[in-house]
Amino acid sequence: MSKIRPSKGAPYARIMGVGGYRPVRVVPNEVILETIDSSDEWIRSRSGIATRHWASPEETVAAMSIEASGKAIADAGISADQIGGVIVSTVSHFKQTPAVATEIADKLGTGKAAAFDISAGCAGFGYGLTLAKGMIVEGSAEYVLVIGVERLSDLTDLQDRATAFLFGDGAGAVVVGPCDEPAIGPTVWGSEGDKSETIKQTVPWTEYDSSGKFPAITQEGQAVFRWAVFEMAKVAQQALDAAGISPDDLDVFIPHQANMRIIDSMVKTLKLPDHVTVARDVETTGNTSAASIPLAMERLLATGQAKSGDTALVIGFGAGLVYAATVVTLP
Repeated sequence: MSKIRPSKGAPYARIMGVGGYRPVRVVPNEVILETIDSSDEWIRSRSGIATRHWASPEETVAAMSIEASGKAIADAGISADQIGGVIVSTVSHFKQTPAVATEIADKLGTGKAAAFDISAGCAGFGYGLTLAKGMIVEGSAEYVLVIGVERLSDLTDLQDRATAFLFGDGAGAVVVGPCDEPAIGPTVWGSEGDKSETIKQTVPWTEYDSSGKFPAITQEGQAVFRWAVFEMAKVAQQALDAAGISPDDLDVFIPHQANMRIIDSMVKTLKLPDHVTVARDVETTGNTSAASIPLAMERLLATGQAKSGDTALVIGFGAGLVYAATVVTLP
């Protein structure tokens, strides 16, 4: 018989508060058209994107995260020193070590919170949310801050007609805390590494000096579109099944804000009822990778399109290829 004392965590976990930060600079399609041969109509028809936000030098990954996190902590009604864990999902923090999460935890005033970064691309928020839930139920933290943050403008090739218009910057954060009833469902997640070439960094950092060109994100658009629409709709349905609900039970659908065509196709494939509110933040925010789901969640709640207590399906998918889907109760 084991001599280890059982954990004394909460029975369940829930999202308690949400916050977002979008950089001040708004970049319309007209700016993108200065470097690629295209049109506003083509960009909108292919992606649904009209504008995106690009960060200034002062709007660093850490600075944007701190702004979003402060709002999430206030929304949750707790203080920063109650945070026991800080999880940051990002692919655009260029210092390999230390993790940017440690800087964020310190500047927020969390004390000695566990802090680490994860790299799971556009599925990173779902990965972080699942880890936070485990920490709370296991008992290693009472409250965990999950941040998705990107400065993808730093990794955008403005001469690449296929991707120059896609990416934006920003940070979204949630506070996850204890709950007496299920409020974050089972996560359906995984990876398909055989498709890793479809979304990737052009060259590794070790080859940057010899290549003479700063690394950028590139993707095979049609392959990604087919995978996202058909395979991720299956994963979304699996998440609904795991939570024990049907599309009719949903109030809100918050997919990764990759592309409006992908979002609309997933809605059709899932046969979501008309009453389900669908996040379409991509139109004015662009694709912000790990930040897209919490930013979209924050905007839906702030505008009244969604309300506290709504049941929402969230799904992220991207480079890896990786994915994560779960059903949550909105804060």
